[in-house]
Amino acid sequence: MRGDLHTFEEVTYRLLRSSRRKRLGLVVAEKGVEVRIPQRCAERHGHQFLRENIQWVREQLKRSVQRQSQVPDHHFAFGARFPWLGKPLELDRAARAADSRIDGGYIQLYCRTREPDEAQVQAALQKLYQREALALLTEKSRYFAGLLGLEFASVKVRRTRSKWGHCTLRGELQYNWLVCLAPEPVVDYLVIHEVCHLQHHNHSRAFWDLVGTLCPDYKQLRRWLKENGHRLQL
Repeated sequence: MRGDLHTFEEVTYRLLRSSRRKRLGLVVAEKGVEVRIPQRCAERHGHQFLRENIQWVREQLKRSVQRQSQVPDHHFAFGARFPWLGKPLELDRAARAADSRIDGGYIQLYCRTREPDEAQVQAALQKLYQREALALLTEKSRYFAGLLGLEFASVKVRRTRSKWGHCTLRGELQYNWLVCLAPEPVVDYLVIHEVCHLQHHNHSRAFWDLVGTLCPDYKQLRRWLKENGHRLQL
């Protein structure tokens, strides 16, 4: 349940209780500033915690604005360019639904409407990206899992806010399809990361050693995704 809004030195925030939380915490996200407190904690401690960390909150809000300004403002129309594996490809119109694909330096997209507006082009383009991403990420998952002698149950793609990938205990691999806008080495790193979780369901030294056997420069690629992931929007 959302808490009431409060303001301190022009910073608006919400105070949220959680039965699972043991310590005070601060979250600065797209939905705003949140002060999260344990269930039995007095509200005054939450307000005081915000005041004591107001400078950090201001810095995070400033960083959030800067990151938002870096998000590309796409013009969803035929002839425009959109990234795929880090390369800008021109959007061309396909004559039939069966011809929609990302191939040969072009994005071939079919739209039912003769003169689609930007929202219709965007919706069709996102659907195509999801389909192509599922095929690509499934292929890469098979390849890297095969190199390690591992097996997975399934591959799914979805659009998530915080995680780029996830591996369940049942061996289900899940990816944020927007990663396919990034350069291919970054995509490979993410797939290797999740495939290695089939063997190590943690981030132990053994896990990172296994990642390193297939992706020696994983630290740089992980940093790239952390620093540029917010730019991967469609």
